[in-house]
Amino acid sequence: MNPESSVQERYATAAKESEPALCCPVDYDPGHLDAIPAEVIEKDYGCGNPSRHLKAGETVLDLGSGTGKICFIASQVVGPQGRVIGIDMTEDMLEVARRNAPVVAERIGYGNVEFRKGRIQDLALDLELLDRELAAQPVGGVDAWMRMEGVVDRLRRESPLVEAGSVDVVVSNCVLNLVDARSKPQLFDEIFRVLKRGGRAVISDIVSDEPVPEAMQRDARLWSGCISGALTEEGFLQAFEAAGFHGIEILEFETQPWQTVAGIEFRSVTVQAWKGKDGPCLDHNQAVIYKGPFREVVDDDGHRLRRGRRQAVCGKTFALYQGPAYRDAFEAIEPRQAVTPEDAPEFDRHPMARRPPRETKGREYDLTTDPSQSGGDGGCC
Repeated sequence: MNPESSVQERYATAAKESEPALCCPVDYDPGHLDAIPAEVIEKDYGCGNPSRHLKAGETVLDLGSGTGKICFIASQVVGPQGRVIGIDMTEDMLEVARRNAPVVAERIGYGNVEFRKGRIQDLALDLELLDRELAAQPVGGVDAWMRMEGVVDRLRRESPLVEAGSVDVVVSNCVLNLVDARSKPQLFDEIFRVLKRGGRAVISDIVSDEPVPEAMQRDARLWSGCISGALTEEGFLQAFEAAGFHGIEILEFETQPWQTVAGIEFRSVTVQAWKGKDGPCLDHNQAVIYKGPFREVVDDDGHRLRRGRRQAVCGKTFALYQGPAYRDAFEAIEPRQAVTPEDAPEFDRHPMARRPPRETKGREYDLTTDPSQSGGDGGCC
């Protein structure tokens, strides 16, 4: 079985005639749907709504955009200052999306959506540019095929479908499971590549509660139906970890399975993951306090954090904990006198090292305050 061929065939058919078995029931904001033609809604398939986690002004990339429903919803969420790019490899789906884009733009008062042809596991290769090259230089033998490999490399390098570090958010709605198992690591690497530092992925997909047997993986109908290509619940999160993401969080988890096959439950989840935990690890005398509720937690870099402990961290980790993935869980303690990057030594403490208060306050710090002079409404007690 060729997973990609089975997916293309089934979704090309689904672009012409609605197939309810391809998706889970999902509630969308009716106000967003009003601007979208019925043809798009009826022939678009998914298992979640990652668009509800977007913000105004963001640049969004939708993987496996189909007829464009999530793109057109995202268009309204990010507003006229935002931008939405849809990627799909099925010509029939792209035709529906592109034909309806001007209709949606007219109804909402602006156009900020475009659709590109590509494979989501290879976001550097523009398939329409490759089509033109093949039309100009037909592949008729081994030598021509080898030359075309060079053309493909050049297209990826000089005219990438999606440039590295160019988008704020990557979304996808029940598509990652359709990618061949051998290509899934590349898929997550590509998501990471195209995101800006500080950007995030918000992915809705189908996962399984047990590993899917090989016999089921060879079933073309189950594969194209978003079943047998599913990663396990744990494996899905591990794929984000392996690609270098941090702050990985399950935003939505359907307790009731969408489908059960041979005793294996398949359900929809939505996961958010962030890019940007790289950089030098320098000691700026900063500390954090993990607020709880757990007695102890471990982050994606292996830092073990005890509730209530004034813990030493490097400047990189300190900044990371003040970012959107973690800031609600920590109190940040800056040193009384800032340490410049030029003066900061390499951070070489144990992952659970405490930060003595005198390191942040200063060794000679001996201030004594008068409660009556504390300002405000007369003090805290």
